[in-house]
Amino acid sequence: MPGALDDVLVLDFSRVLAGPLATMLLADHGATVVKVERPGSGDDTRQWGPPHDPAGTATYFLSVNRNKRSLALDLTDPDDLALARELAARADVVVENFRPGVMARLGLDYPTLAVANPGLVYCTITGFGSTGAGARMPGYDLLVQAVGGLMSITGPPEEPQKAGVALVDVICGLFATTGILAALRHRAATGAGQRVEVDLLSSLLAALVNQASAYTGAGVVPRRLGNAHPSIAPYEVFAAGGGTRLVLAVGNDRQFQRLCEVLGAPELAREARFATNPARVRARDQLRARLEALLASAPAADWAQRLLDAGVPAGEVNDIAGAFVLAQRLGLEPIAELAPLAGDGPPTRVARNPVRMSASPPRHATAPPPLGELSRDEARRLFGAA
Repeated sequence: MPGALDDVLVLDFSRVLAGPLATMLLADHGATVVKVERPGSGDDTRQWGPPHDPAGTATYFLSVNRNKRSLALDLTDPDDLALARELAARADVVVENFRPGVMARLGLDYPTLAVANPGLVYCTITGFGSTGAGARMPGYDLLVQAVGGLMSITGPPEEPQKAGVALVDVICGLFATTGILAALRHRAATGAGQRVEVDLLSSLLAALVNQASAYTGAGVVPRRLGNAHPSIAPYEVFAAGGGTRLVLAVGNDRQFQRLCEVLGAPELAREARFATNPARVRARDQLRARLEALLASAPAADWAQRLLDAGVPAGEVNDIAGAFVLAQRLGLEPIAELAPLAGDGPPTRVARNPVRMSASPPRHATAPPPLGELSRDEARRLFGAA
């Protein structure tokens, strides 16, 4: 099937995670993505291992670079820089996450490129914005999780913690993809390109959703509650029999009534302090003690199945392997196998793009490219240059 973005040419100057994630998603939907990398070393994440796959490639790099080509250019070399400008003049999309000011010094900034390519969609990704004091601040995911408030609401009450993955980079990459697609839609309607800018801090603040609106709408500063939810109960991890752990994600009073029935304590749902969600939130500690006393009679796996059968959201705490096994068992086909870009070799296994489309589904065509596998002449032909 054709991809939704088959006619889109992307010149990707980004590296590490947020930008490469955005360009990979465009490539999944059919865009031709040429990844411009530093000769000799390439994207930083090529060296971010272990772990490595059987072919010796860092799995970090594998996670966000499928379906792309790799062009090695030294942007301090006049000939390589001239080629980069030539390709950018023919691109539909340029993505970059250099420090603010670098692309302007190279003559690869949006105002310069837009003169020759007025339909260009140019996406800049920064840590804290491209102007003002934020332009001088380094944009690392851990740093943004700290200063952006995510760590203040993550972990047990006594210690802030980061998320277990570079979540801010992922969120920023998703927002960047949305902005690029919206700009392409605008260009289709008007013929005009535009500059799209996304920064890590703003992306995180937007992604805090209800926690952010607690502050902006009510002046409430959220605090760490461990695995508990500030507005819903029971909605956390509970001890069950045999030292196991069970997650309950009870979203309404009807589900709570079913939970109490399965636990053999229907009267619990009739107690005034537990009868409604706001009451349960206020009595969270007492509720937890009552539930764990009941859950102690069986292991988490048994409770999870009985509760799911009754329509109560519940489950064990899986590790990553267990999560993939579950998704496979549910028929979600969570792993895609990618063919080598050139030559023979075993397929590369990656997490599948989660979007399903009936007419133009995402593709999982080729493994991430070897560094510099695309020649300069091939790059010119891809971008329609002589």
